[in-house]
Amino acid sequence: MTDASRMTDASRTTDDGARPVDSGAAAQVLFDGGRLVLLDDPGEHGSYHLPRIDGGARHPASARSGSSALSLDEALWCSVRPLGTAEHVLRAWATGTAAPGPVPWEDPESVAPVRVRAGAIVIREAQMLLIRFDEKGRTHYEIPGGGVEPGETLTEAVVRELREETALEGTARHEVARVWKDGRREHYFRVDATGEVGAPEHLDNYGGAPAWMPLDRLPDTPLWPRRLAWRIPRWHRTAWPGRPLELADSIDDLDAWCGW
Repeated sequence: MTDASRMTDASRTTDDGARPVDSGAAAQVLFDGGRLVLLDDPGEHGSYHLPRIDGGARHPASARSGSSALSLDEALWCSVRPLGTAEHVLRAWATGTAAPGPVPWEDPESVAPVRVRAGAIVIREAQMLLIRFDEKGRTHYEIPGGGVEPGETLTEAVVRELREETALEGTARHEVARVWKDGRREHYFRVDATGEVGAPEHLDNYGGAPAWMPLDRLPDTPLWPRRLAWRIPRWHRTAWPGRPLELADSIDDLDAWCGW
């Protein structure tokens, strides 16, 4: 099912009214010699979080953590919490507008997801399989996938959705990314697929159609999730993450540049 066509970011709330924005807290943005100061996550190597302040006081959990100073390129490939705040900080940094000081605390992980989606990253001969949608005179793409049904595992869902949307049979290898958007949590897996793509009229794509896209064109393609569009080609050239990269993505304009 198409997700990008339903994107709306006006209220920053989930369907049940829960808010990922904590109005009583803020994150502290600190730079040291052009590098962002982050607190190490003691439970997960390579994950970090921004220092939290409540009413001017540093959060106790932050005080117990060690710290690291990361360059922008280093921070872009790490999971930085809270995910919503980190997205805004990295966007500002990548566009040259980042400044030290407190910023709103926005944590999409703090509320239960209204929908869980599983998506399949299928690559053949330096091309990635996408679903193309032409709606209201505009074209956008999504990674094949859809909602996880009751009783399904994520890997079962991603294989089923790939079959329904492309007619390919797949085997999920490992999860490479989790993306939060408007109360949704989306899981993206590398998938080995066999067979040939079916005719659009026999597939369940809500008006979309499978399309192969060269990897080097993904960064400039109106693809959801936008923050994965430029990361996937680099992962393919270098190495895929050993654990899922966790991101929030509030981008509505899929034609806009994204490098954060």
